[in-house]
Amino acid sequence: MRKIIIDTDPGQDDAVAILLALASPELEVLGITAVAGNVPLDLTARNARIVTELAGRPEVPVFAGCDRPLSRKLVTAEHVHGRTGLDGPVLPDPTVPLQDTHAVDFLIETLRAEPEGSVTLCALGPLTNIAAAFARAPDIAPRIAEIVLMGGAYFEVGNITPAAEFNIYVDPEAAQAVFRAGVPLTVLPLDVTHKALVTTARNDAFRALGTPVGRAVAEMTDFFERFDKEKYGSNGAPLHDPCVTAYLLAPELFSGRHINVEIETVSDLTRGMTVADWWGVTDRPANATFIGDLDADGFFALLTERLGRLRG
Repeated sequence: MRKIIIDTDPGQDDAVAILLALASPELEVLGITAVAGNVPLDLTARNARIVTELAGRPEVPVFAGCDRPLSRKLVTAEHVHGRTGLDGPVLPDPTVPLQDTHAVDFLIETLRAEPEGSVTLCALGPLTNIAAAFARAPDIAPRIAEIVLMGGAYFEVGNITPAAEFNIYVDPEAAQAVFRAGVPLTVLPLDVTHKALVTTARNDAFRALGTPVGRAVAEMTDFFERFDKEKYGSNGAPLHDPCVTAYLLAPELFSGRHINVEIETVSDLTRGMTVADWWGVTDRPANATFIGDLDADGFFALLTERLGRLRG
């Protein structure tokens, strides 16, 4: 089993990523750390607990973390995810409480307690919690096996500004700190996640599972896709964050390059841009594996099969 911590700002696609992890025996979810992003922190922490209960895994602890970026005002995305962040299905309020420990403290304590190189961080939102943990406890960075994150773009460029992807844009200083920390990084950017489109047939397959999880995921993507269809003219909504979990389970479905990626923090015009040296035109050392493609049919086959294991 691979030990993971999921750092997240649910978000419908975050929810599907969490469900995929909780359905997969190869992954041991040590905890879920919530961060402000798609919606404010009180909602992301609430949504994470809703998802663990939907999965029938209420024992997985959820920790609330940073409620704003390191040095900027919070930008949220209710225009995409709805007022609650999980608009679409009607889901009950969570009954399990939040943990008392702050998410940053949990990250530090867990990474110090677990054997070095045994824990992977799965980052599905802004990188504020992780950067705050590195700032407070620099010793934990070398203890991390890998950070696999959804964020950034190269050819696809931006989805919140012309130059920037949302997760990086919300807290570019945090992203810069994480990309410079020397931890092995795998990045699932918009270039690959926009190929993971929930077509009508794929959504019908979720609904046909006939389970509370299958119906909830279908209703989430029904809601989620309205924004992307209008914005991009696509055949469905891209499932961004589940690409992170799928990469852990089946890396052979993905391909990319080990390149240098820098984060723009100064320019108002390109704030949050991931400056990815895809073609190797600089002498800057590689610091991230930047994924560029996936087998979409294989991805959805894996996702649908695993979601079918969750009976709530």
